[in-house]
Amino acid sequence: MSNDPAALARKTIDTVKTLAMDAVQKANSGHAGTPMGLAPLAYALWTRVMKYDSAAPDWADRDRFVLSCGHASMLQYALLHLTGYDISRDDIIAFRQWGSPAAGHPEYGEVPGVETTTGPLGQGVGNGVGMALAERLLAARYNDHAATTPIVGHRTWVIASDGDLMEGVASEAASLAGHLGLGKLCVFWDDNRITIDGGTELSFSEDVAQRFASYGWHVLQVDVSEGIDAYVAAADAAKAVATQPTLVCCRTHIGEGSPNKQDTSSAHGAPFGDEEIRLTKAALGWPEDAQFEIPDDVVAHMREAGSRGAAARAAWGEALAARRASDPALITRFERELAGELADGWAEALPDFAPGTAMATRKASGTVLAALGDAIPELIGGSCDLAGSNNTTLPGATDIGPGRFSGRTVHFGVREHGMGAIMNGLALHGGVRPYGGTFLVFSDYMRASIRLAALMKLPVIYVFTHDSIGVGEDGPTHQPIEHVASLRAMPGLAVVRPADATETAEAWRAALERKGPTVLCLTRQGLPILDRGSLAPSSGVRRGAYVLREGAVSPDVVLLASGSEVSHCLGAAELLQREGVAARVVSMPCWEDFEAQDEAAREAVFGGCAVRVGVEAGSSLGWHRWVGPQGALVTMDRFGASAPASVLMERFGFTPENVAATARAALASAESAGR
Repeated sequence: MSNDPAALARKTIDTVKTLAMDAVQKANSGHAGTPMGLAPLAYALWTRVMKYDSAAPDWADRDRFVLSCGHASMLQYALLHLTGYDISRDDIIAFRQWGSPAAGHPEYGEVPGVETTTGPLGQGVGNGVGMALAERLLAARYNDHAATTPIVGHRTWVIASDGDLMEGVASEAASLAGHLGLGKLCVFWDDNRITIDGGTELSFSEDVAQRFASYGWHVLQVDVSEGIDAYVAAADAAKAVATQPTLVCCRTHIGEGSPNKQDTSSAHGAPFGDEEIRLTKAALGWPEDAQFEIPDDVVAHMREAGSRGAAARAAWGEALAARRASDPALITRFERELAGELADGWAEALPDFAPGTAMATRKASGTVLAALGDAIPELIGGSCDLAGSNNTTLPGATDIGPGRFSGRTVHFGVREHGMGAIMNGLALHGGVRPYGGTFLVFSDYMRASIRLAALMKLPVIYVFTHDSIGVGEDGPTHQPIEHVASLRAMPGLAVVRPADATETAEAWRAALERKGPTVLCLTRQGLPILDRGSLAPSSGVRRGAYVLREGAVSPDVVLLASGSEVSHCLGAAELLQREGVAARVVSMPCWEDFEAQDEAAREAVFGGCAVRVGVEAGSSLGWHRWVGPQGALVTMDRFGASAPASVLMERFGFTPENVAATARAALASAESAGR
């Protein structure tokens, strides 16, 4: 190993640069320039700033590192490999290829040390805000302030690009972070002034430092020419500010060291080419023809950095043991929550609802939340300035605010996309169960965050109310039509539209037990609480669809519906029965869970009947699968109108009478075709 620390640091930084160039060139795809420009900053963070232990990637009190500019993934893969995480040189050689964990963008769960899936710009900034908020919440609950070593006392470090800070989601999340005063969050802005299309002057001329200062952030400036010590000094300055997040504006050079690519857009999103790589390696004093060269002294140096946190982890373990001795119940709860496990018997708190009355499912959801508050103390959430409409406030819970982190209610403000990214960060951090509410129609604002929750299998719960034209007088702008169908199209996302209060309670049960995100679609208008007799709604909701009204062992027609339209189908079945038509009614609260059943179980729900009518106050997209070629639909493929909900339901055909008429027509058509 070199005896010159500065020379070894430079050699390590150049190792990261050449690995990035070689991997992108071999893959003929990717971004080498950004990892090269960020290599000095990343080296400073990973060797002299961050608290981590590569031998324990899941250590609860590790610092979190988020590479929001996920296109620079080779920066993270190189650092993880060099510091001793489970990603090999061969994995890096196979960058962006089938079977390699070194994917084009960092993917959570694929490589230890990757804290979140990044790539869609701005999301990592929001995730970092969520992680920093989770740390503050857990610290308020579990730290003994008289102890020398806290059991929750880590920081969140984010590297963000120009593109990250252009995306609105980052602005939304940063605004809330400044308001809350998340002092253990530090974002390093890679101000390289280059985008794929050219210099940032094409589209980005704002004063970022002043913008973040106006959010309430502590803002620092560093130029790469100042050297590694300047980055460390900035990190130390960030640590010294307890009640403000910090933005460090880092003037860097994309493609740093490349004779012809540095500070050009051609360094951004394409391989450098063999000749430019040779020239760059020569300029760095690197063997020109060496491929994926990793010097032994660099490995030894970085492995030492990767294990530097072992002492801090040992001290933390001792502090945890001491706290366990004094308060074993508290630490048992702490460890259970970090593991994502619910307390024994939590479901016994779920309320029962008396049939024969009426209640909006949004109100039922609020009743469920109130009942679960004590049973699941890790439930943390709120809404986008719609708490009274979404019913997302836990009774008795205090608000989370600047310097107040012992509460459970988050006021996200009118920031749907920011809320989605922050909830993902909360879930990724662990120790809390996040939920967030808004109107279903505004799920469009947070769709990218929902998609990432599905991709990462995060147990996030979305409380989306005002789920149909039942919104009423607010009109088409607030009446979701295509939203349920579009959310159902997303892999890994469970979309649940309960028919009444009883199904709402069971939907919450399923959501809390699910290893992935759940959307609850809830009504504004009151719905009758159904009398199920001996039916067990819990098992039915878990299966995604179940027989709510039998009609006959071999029904003439099956009426399928979700949400508020189930009661219309029950009314239609009564009308048809008077005419001698046996109609089975099936409630379908969750298509994804129903799809997960085997074919025999699904067919049992349909009772062998080919004549089916699907009913839902939303888009017809997807319903044809369930009703089949002899089926019919009562759905809605146009925007709504401004009028009372009852008028809209009648005008658009969501009545027992129209459902019955549609069933008769389907039966007549099937009989005619059978002749």
